[in-house]
Amino acid sequence: MRSRRIRIKSPDDIRRIRDSGAIIAGIFKKISRMSLSDISTWDVDRMIESMIIKQKGRPAFKTVPGYSAASCISINSEVVHGVPSRKVKIQNGDLVKIDIGVVLNGFFSDACRTFEVGRITDDARRLADTTRESLIRGIGVMRPGNRLGDIGHAIQTCVESAGFSVVRNYTGHGVGFALHEPPAVPHYGRKGTGLILEPGLVLAVEPMVNGGGHAVRLMDDGWTAVTADGSLSAHYEHTVAITENGPMVLTA
Repeated sequence: MRSRRIRIKSPDDIRRIRDSGAIIAGIFKKISRMSLSDISTWDVDRMIESMIIKQKGRPAFKTVPGYSAASCISINSEVVHGVPSRKVKIQNGDLVKIDIGVVLNGFFSDACRTFEVGRITDDARRLADTTRESLIRGIGVMRPGNRLGDIGHAIQTCVESAGFSVVRNYTGHGVGFALHEPPAVPHYGRKGTGLILEPGLVLAVEPMVNGGGHAVRLMDDGWTAVTADGSLSAHYEHTVAITENGPMVLTA
């Protein structure tokens, strides 16, 4: 049974969320063509905010109480919610996770990509590739009649079969009318369990995958989560609508 707090989106709502998500997709396209080496995470964030505003959007992360940046930028062993800083410069060999939220005309989208800067290690590339593949597999089961646990099971199976681990402290979430809505979307789970997926449900699915154990710890800034064992981490995310015809990625 669906919780009354979960708000189903109409086809028009989904189109509007996709318009918001197109801004994120365009930003990622630009970043993928750049050399990030020797650029501060602050400067990357300033560029992201400028691009959002030029397209009549607003940085959705600034709707989160206490957070003042347009993006989260997490490097190497930083898992999620890295705060952009003038003091942090991106270096060759880094795995850089850039997480962006946009609100456009009242509709929210959220997505993350892991960027490989310069020459990275084979292990780092395999970690990033596995994380991206796990997201694809999770999206693949987002069809009416399947269950929330099917998404987590597909992601967890992909990740653990490659010898990596899924972060459990942070989950995906509903999105669309606000940045964070119910339900929570774990990236691990059992098939056939949890909420039944139905058309109009819009979810941000965002596996965070560690090269070592799944445990994380919070840094003193109160935002940045890092791997407890110092291993590398990767992160991919899309905003996805469930439709009668299957999943529709709104941030592609």
